[in-house]
Amino acid sequence: MSLVFVRHGETPLNVSRVLQPPDTPLSDHGLTQARAVARRLAELPIVAILSSDLPRALHTAQAIALATGAPIETTALLHERNFGDLRGSAYDTLGFDPLTMDDAPSRGESAQQFRDRVAQAFAHALARHGALQQLHGTDAHLGVITHGLVIWRIAEAHLRLGDGQVMPERIGNTSVTIVSPEPPHVVELLDCIRHLDDTAPQTSGTLSGG
Repeated sequence: MSLVFVRHGETPLNVSRVLQPPDTPLSDHGLTQARAVARRLAELPIVAILSSDLPRALHTAQAIALATGAPIETTALLHERNFGDLRGSAYDTLGFDPLTMDDAPSRGESAQQFRDRVAQAFAHALARHGALQQLHGTDAHLGVITHGLVIWRIAEAHLRLGDGQVMPERIGNTSVTIVSPEPPHVVELLDCIRHLDDTAPQTSGTLSGG
């Protein structure tokens, strides 16, 4: 049984490179991407879905649930980093990189607060996996639907990359990362978007995070 991490589909603000308010939905293109990754995951024995409850992630999870029949459980632990009053700002006009800033923006999270929450989110996913394994055995998978910075931070801090793998600069929309639930949590597949064909390609230059 594996953990299958999926970033949400594309949003209009990903394309316009704006730090997203929490209620940002998927674009039509993002919904097409979500259906594409859902068709891919329907080939796996996904038995449950753990998702951020922010709309862009939850709508992606709902597409996967429709294809797999798996129930959805939501948790705020899987939210993207909270950039507070910077949300709604165009990334390229800020003059600094908010995605890597250590300090907390006004009414937002510091880098350390975000790292601590992501660690809790990963622990929660592992615990949820353990409970599912008791019910379904070793052949089923838990889908974890979340955000770009969350997946990147989990990979960087909590996973062991497989042979020949390197950390990506960004996590693509609806990319799939498959992880062993057993320590040292080896990555079986990293940031894979092979399901995005000509009908739902990855848009170049989109903002990953925020």
